[in-house]
Amino acid sequence: MEAAELRCTAAVEQPLPGGLAPRRRVMRDATVLLGRNELRQPVLRLAGGSGAAAAVLSFVLAGDAVRLFTRFAKEGRAAVRVAPDGAQVLLSDCPPDALLRFLRLLRLKVAAGSRDAPRRPRLLDRPPPSFSVISPVQERDLPGGPGRPRAGQERGERPAEVTRAERRPPARLSAEQEAVLGAVRSGKSIFFTGSAGEGPRPLSSTPRGESWPLTPCFSLEGTGKSFLLKRIVGSLPPNITYATASTGVAACHIGGTTLHAFAGIGSGKAPLEQCIQLAERPGVRQHWLACQHLIIDEISMVDGKFFDKLEAVARAVRKRDEPFGGIQLIICGDFLQLPPVCKANEETKFCFQAKSWRKCIHINMELTEVRRQTDKTFVSLLSAIRVGRCTEEVTRQLMQTAAHRSERDGILATRLCTHKDDVETTNERRLQQLPGEVHMFEALDSDPMLVKLIDAQCPVGGRVELKLGAQVMLAKNLDVSQGLVNGARGVVVGFESEQKGLPKVRFLCGVTQIIKMEKWVIKGPSGVHLSRQQLPLKLAWAISIHKSQGMSLDCVEISLSRVFESGQAYVALSRARSLAGLRVLDFDPKVVRADPAVLQFYRQLRRHQLRTQDSPHTHSDADEKENWKCN
Repeated sequence: MEAAELRCTAAVEQPLPGGLAPRRRVMRDATVLLGRNELRQPVLRLAGGSGAAAAVLSFVLAGDAVRLFTRFAKEGRAAVRVAPDGAQVLLSDCPPDALLRFLRLLRLKVAAGSRDAPRRPRLLDRPPPSFSVISPVQERDLPGGPGRPRAGQERGERPAEVTRAERRPPARLSAEQEAVLGAVRSGKSIFFTGSAGEGPRPLSSTPRGESWPLTPCFSLEGTGKSFLLKRIVGSLPPNITYATASTGVAACHIGGTTLHAFAGIGSGKAPLEQCIQLAERPGVRQHWLACQHLIIDEISMVDGKFFDKLEAVARAVRKRDEPFGGIQLIICGDFLQLPPVCKANEETKFCFQAKSWRKCIHINMELTEVRRQTDKTFVSLLSAIRVGRCTEEVTRQLMQTAAHRSERDGILATRLCTHKDDVETTNERRLQQLPGEVHMFEALDSDPMLVKLIDAQCPVGGRVELKLGAQVMLAKNLDVSQGLVNGARGVVVGFESEQKGLPKVRFLCGVTQIIKMEKWVIKGPSGVHLSRQQLPLKLAWAISIHKSQGMSLDCVEISLSRVFESGQAYVALSRARSLAGLRVLDFDPKVVRADPAVLQFYRQLRRHQLRTQDSPHTHSDADEKENWKCN
C-alpha cells in the first residue's frame, strides 16, 4: 500500500465568505492516506501533530469536485481541490517519486470511484463509519481499461498523454540498485560506483539495413549510475535534500547545483577559519543547517583536500561532532574516469584518499551489471581499457577502427578532443566553411545578471549559430522511444520559413524533426531557481572529453595522441555506443593508463563487497577498521 501513503507537510485551506483570506491549517510531518469509507467512496485522510495538538481530517473525494494541480510535483509539491467550494489540501516537502505515485493512484481511483461505489443506501441502512486504505491500481482502473473511457479524465489535463504515461510500466531497478536505494533509505552514507555509460542505449538491430547499430528503441545503459541517482533524488524529501555535482553540466542533469556553489567556500584553498566564515554567511549557512541528505555526483573530479575542508566546515557550521556534521552523504562516480583538475606542480588527491573519507562513508558499493552495449566484445574491450590494460588484441581492435566509415546520410562522426581550445577552433572553422546564411538563436535567461553562472551549468550556450548542413547533437532527451536523446547526432537540413526560423534536423536514428526551444532549470545561489530557454542543440564537429561525460554518442572519431590524464582515454572510448560507431586515429597503447592508487582502491572494494554480498548493508567494526586503506 506504499503508493496510498505519504509523509509530508500538509496545509488545508478553506475559503471564507466575503472575500476574506482563506482559513489555513498546517500539519507538519503529516501522514496522508488515500482510502475508502463505508460507502466505498475515495477519502483523503490527514493525520498530524501529537498530544493535544493531534488532529485527523478526512475529505470525501467526489469525482466532479476533485482537481489536481501537479505542475510542481517533481519538486515535491502539489495541491488537491477536495470540495466544490474551493477547499484544497496543499502537499509539500514530499519525496517527488512517492508524490507522483500517490497522485497517479488518487487520479485513477477517483475516476473509477463512481463505478465502484454501490448505490447510496437509505440513511437508516447506512453502515457504521469505517476507513480502509485503498487498494493498488487494477487494470479496470486504468483509462481505456475494461469499461473505462480513454478521454475526459480531468478538466485542464490532456487525457491522451496522461493515459500513455500511466500505462507505461516503470523502469525497474536491478538487485544491485535496489541494495543501494535500500542503504540510502536506511540513513547510511554511501558511495556507489560503476563503469561508464549512463544514458539511453540501443536495444536491437540496425534500422533500414545500415551498418551502424542504431535504432529508435532505447533503454538504460552502462551500470545505470545516473538512472539510480535520479531515483534516489526522487525518493528523498526535497526540502532537506541537496543534489550537487563536481561540474555544472553534471549538476544540471540531476536538477541540482555544483558542489562548490552549495558549499559557499570558493575554491576551498583558504585557511579553515576563513572557509567557516564564508559558510556562515546568510543563505549559505541556511543550506548547511537545512541539509540532511547531500548528494554528490561525478565524485572523481572532486579533490580530496577540498572534501576534507568541506567535512570540517560542515561540523563547524552545524555545531555537531558527527562526521560531516551528521549529514547523510550519497556519493556517486567512477574514480577510473577523469581525476580532479590540479595545477602542474600539485599532486592529485582523490576523495577516497581524504583523511575524512573512511569515517564519513559507511558503505562502498560497485555496480557490476553492465547494461550498456549488447556487444560483448566491446564491453570486454572497455573493461580492459578502464583498468589500464591494453593487450595486443585490444590494440588490434582499436587500430582496425581507423578504417570505419565516418559518414552516413550526411552525418559525420564527432571528433572528441582532449583540449577545449581544439573544440572551439574546429567547430567555428567548420561552420564558417559551410556556404549560406548563419541563423542565430539567442537564449532567454531568467536573470541576465547571472549569465556566467547559467553558462557554467547549462549544457547549451547563450547563443547558438547554425547553417544548412551544420553537424549538431541533441543536448537533452526529447523522445527516448524514437532515439531523440542527449548526444543523438544529426545534421541541419532546413529552417522554417516562419519568423522564428526553427531548424529542421535529420538524425541518425532515422527521424527528421523541427527542433523547438527547450527550458533548463538550474539552482543558483541561495537556492534561487534560474532558467534558460534555448535550442537543445550544439555544434558537433568536435566536443571535449570533459564535456562528453554522461553522454553516449552515435558516431565518434577520437585522436588520443594528446591524452594527458589517467582515465582520459577510457572516458573518450566509452562515449561510443558501439565498436562499429567508433573510429580511433593514431592509436598508441601508451595512452591507456589507470592511476595505481585508484586500482588499489577498487581491488579492496571488490574484496570487501564479496565478503559482504550476502548482507551488503551490514559492516562490523572490524570491517570499518579495514575499510579502504588507500591513503
